[in-house]
Amino acid sequence: MISLTLAGFLTSILSAIVGMAGGITLLAVMLLFYDPFVAIPLHGVVQLVSNSSRAVIQRAHLRWDLIWRYSLLLVPLGFVGVEITQTLPPSIARGLIGAFVLLATWAPGLMLLGAHPEEMAPNRRFILLGGTVGLLNPTIGATGPLIAPFFLNLGLTRFALIGTKAACQAFGHIAKIFVFGVVGFAFVEHLALLIALSASVIVGTMVGSRILHGVNELWFVRLYKGVLTLVALHLVIGELLR
Repeated sequence: MISLTLAGFLTSILSAIVGMAGGITLLAVMLLFYDPFVAIPLHGVVQLVSNSSRAVIQRAHLRWDLIWRYSLLLVPLGFVGVEITQTLPPSIARGLIGAFVLLATWAPGLMLLGAHPEEMAPNRRFILLGGTVGLLNPTIGATGPLIAPFFLNLGLTRFALIGTKAACQAFGHIAKIFVFGVVGFAFVEHLALLIALSASVIVGTMVGSRILHGVNELWFVRLYKGVLTLVALHLVIGELLR
């Protein structure tokens, strides 16, 4: 528990400084300790705390017309995603998530498979995005890098973009928690860890916000990519060698 609590603290500092990447890094670390079917729902609770806090702070700037469209398909396709997760052997699921982490870190554009979401009409764009996230949330776990391009060319202010993106991700995590709960995942058995991790990400966000202006962002991003790449390679190569 101590190792994961420290990871939650450090990755939330990362999110506060870089603006992203903390969630996917935390999931990669959690997969070193748990099978995907355990790590993904636990990670969802922690990220719900993290994202909802940012959404509350920016509540005056939220674009609810985009948020409710994003939320339409989260639950129905979430059940499809959970079925996929249950049928995948843990080793394959862990390897797939490791590959996704590498792709999100070094070639995020490839995740869109040639699509240009910034050119779609906003209403259609967010319905499609919500359905995709609903399907991938229970299988990949951390879809933050995937959804970022969908917020381009909307004319959002910085505050509206941060708040609306955080609210969309929070609703995605609520849907994920719900579908895992329906299929029988016992969140209560991990209550102590969830409380510790939730507290650590809140404190980490506060610390990261304070040191934001004193950090060399270029070197920080390089360090983050290096560490995340090592963790992801461990997930992929470790499963291939088993």
